Amino acid sequence: MNPRRLIILTGISGAGKSQALKSFEDFGFYCVDNLPIALIDRFADLLLESRQAKNVALGIDIREGEFLRGFSESLKRLRQKGLRVQVIFMDADDQAVIQRYSETRHRHPLGINILDAVKEERRLLAEIKAEADRVFDTSDMTLGELKEALSAMLELKRTQEMTLSVVSFGYKYGLPLDADLVMDVRFLPNPNYVKGMRSRCGLDRPVRAHLLRQPVTRVFLSDYLRLVKSLLPYYIREGKSYLTIAVGCTGGRHRSVFFTHQLASELQKSGYRAREFHRDINR
Repeated sequence: MNPRRLIILTGISGAGKSQALKSFEDFGFYCVDNLPIALIDRFADLLLESRQAKNVALGIDIREGEFLRGFSESLKRLRQKGLRVQVIFMDADDQAVIQRYSETRHRHPLGINILDAVKEERRLLAEIKAEADRVFDTSDMTLGELKEALSAMLELKRTQEMTLSVVSFGYKYGLPLDADLVMDVRFLPNPNYVKGMRSRCGLDRPVRAHLLRQPVTRVFLSDYLRLVKSLLPYYIREGKSYLTIAVGCTGGRHRSVFFTHQLASELQKSGYRAREFHRDINR
């Protein structure tokens, strides 16, 4: 059995620890920010006993003085328990940190002049930074770039980060409110007017066979799939965790259902976590 993975996130206040923790949450980690120092050993024991929480990210900042002062010993103790511990140190240059504090108007944990606080914080965290497995300088990073860097460190497949929902619907019942991309397939030949198909739906073999016999269906399915697959890496790079693709026809029973099923199936074959839903199929 692989050892439980514990990521300890620390670093300079304002360097992006909270954003990094949110990224780990998107990666499927169980995330805890500023867990009281007295509970860390017990938390580690619970993690080892749990059958569900395999990966955990723990955010710790300058306020946990006791842990930071005995960092090496605490790290050794956690590893002796059998945890696979990695330390990530978030850093940024003084100018970037000061600008972020001025934009958010948050108070620095040390409660003094920002520039003096950052210098003092660097001094206090110097030993921990030297022991970190990875140091990320976020001075010029966007959130998407930070997430991509963290993903590369974890050796995650980028396609696994995003959950795709492909939804069929009928225009007569309105657009899905959560749709990010909407495709209207009412230009495809309508099986509703073909004898014996009116009572069927787009998941039934005769309807699928009928639509696939149409050259326009095959060409458009191929072109649209290629377009979607070319766009997904850009959505992922910008840090988007969920994307809903809505496909509509008149009633939401034939063309949109068929197209949604085909699109979701092809995306799954390409390694994406794609789920299909048919909102109006039973209307």
